[in-house]
Amino acid sequence: MSLKFFRAAAFLALLLPWLNPFAPGPSAAVVPWLVCLAASAFLLLLSVFPVAIKDRIPLSFNQRWVLPVAYAWVAAGLISSVFGLLQYLGYSAVFSPWINHTSLGEAFANLRQRNQFATLTMLALAALLGLALLMKKPVSRFSHALFLLAAALLAVGNAASSSRTGLVQIAMLALVAPLVWTGWRAALPRNLLLVGVLSYALSLMLLPWFAGGDFFSLGLVARLNTIDAVCSSRLTLWANVLHLIAQKPWLGWGWGELSYAHHWALYTGPRFCDILDNAHNLPLHLAVELGLPIALTLCAAFVFWIWTQKPWRERDVTRQLAWAVLALILLHSLLEYPLWYGPFQMAAGLCLLFLWRRNTAEKPSLLPRLLVGITAVFLALACIYAARDYQRISQIYLMPELRIPNYREDTLTKINHSRLFAGQARFATLILTPLTPSNAQTIFESSGLLLHFSPEPRVIEKRIESALMLGFEDEAKAQMRRYQQSFPLEFERWMQLNPAQKKRRCERIKRE
Repeated sequence: MSLKFFRAAAFLALLLPWLNPFAPGPSAAVVPWLVCLAASAFLLLLSVFPVAIKDRIPLSFNQRWVLPVAYAWVAAGLISSVFGLLQYLGYSAVFSPWINHTSLGEAFANLRQRNQFATLTMLALAALLGLALLMKKPVSRFSHALFLLAAALLAVGNAASSSRTGLVQIAMLALVAPLVWTGWRAALPRNLLLVGVLSYALSLMLLPWFAGGDFFSLGLVARLNTIDAVCSSRLTLWANVLHLIAQKPWLGWGWGELSYAHHWALYTGPRFCDILDNAHNLPLHLAVELGLPIALTLCAAFVFWIWTQKPWRERDVTRQLAWAVLALILLHSLLEYPLWYGPFQMAAGLCLLFLWRRNTAEKPSLLPRLLVGITAVFLALACIYAARDYQRISQIYLMPELRIPNYREDTLTKINHSRLFAGQARFATLILTPLTPSNAQTIFESSGLLLHFSPEPRVIEKRIESALMLGFEDEAKAQMRRYQQSFPLEFERWMQLNPAQKKRRCERIKRE
């Protein structure tokens, strides 16, 4: 395999996960994650084959991979910035389905979250700075101009995201990185950062005007001037999480159980007004689900590893780039959960590989390549199986005429027994099955399991109604208290829709 072919193939595989526009239900994160899994399998398979290079000089892992990785990140950031500008200005519908549709003044490219889009643009800017430092020859004026235009476009994309996280990230890149690494103070990187900061500031003022608004109605400044509702603010969210940590500090609530813990908790203060499946802060999330001892151990081990690695003394450009990207992702992880999404998992994994592998030439041996190849094949087969299983269970969420012909009749029966998406299949079965005395026990048990999967109003209602039908009034009372606190509007609607007799029973339970 030639080096050019290797780099081109790796570039495309690394680019696709960032640009994938498709995220069909019932779980929007599944298809993007499967795309990342398929891309990872392809990259592993690609790494198995030896690369023929000039003069047969072997390349180190970092030398082999840094250029396709950096170019893919830059390309993903630039293309997504164009997507984001089209969304911000109200033209995304013209390019549907290849660009996700948003409302005017909103931009997130195909990443479906403004903070993820902002992090991608800054990750791409860091990669652009890394490419500038990796240039072995002085760049021409034309290349210099292209670098500056790329930096400007990435900064404009960040501004279009209106992300407060993006504001902190561009400040960190512009102020902290040059202080830590002297190479980033060279002429080209310095100019890139200067153009990026100026373009960002100018875009914050001009983009709202281009979208038909003004400085204080659209964009980041408008968001900074707007005080979040108490029930939707991160301070309320974190206060709730701290309350949950205090309830189970040693072992936590269990991995993936935060949404159920939030549903079951009765807070004395403000309550975060949505289903809470992540703490929006990585250390807090580890603490609430795994317990304080494990969370503190993991965080302390990570801090100790950083201290031993001493990134502030790093001189290798590839490793500097890896540290910069990890810093951006970790900063984002203190406010949200990018590491729960495939593209950022791939980016973080590649950065750790750059830091782990020695920057010296290595002779490929048969056994490691064989193991990598087997892993790649296993991941590819797992991806195919998961995609097929997801397609199968998703049929019940489509209109009958849109389903695969074999699944247009008796769909519920055919989607059962899913190994990977049992929660989605069980949810559909629960919602579509009318409650009767004969199936009340089954509905009661199924709704109890689904409260750990998605504690939303329809599940809670089935839990309460089946409990009432079975005479489990203590359980109905407990669930009604939590339903009323979590979803007051939905609770009142549900009470009004119930028959009078059931309503009287519910009211009696409420008074007790």
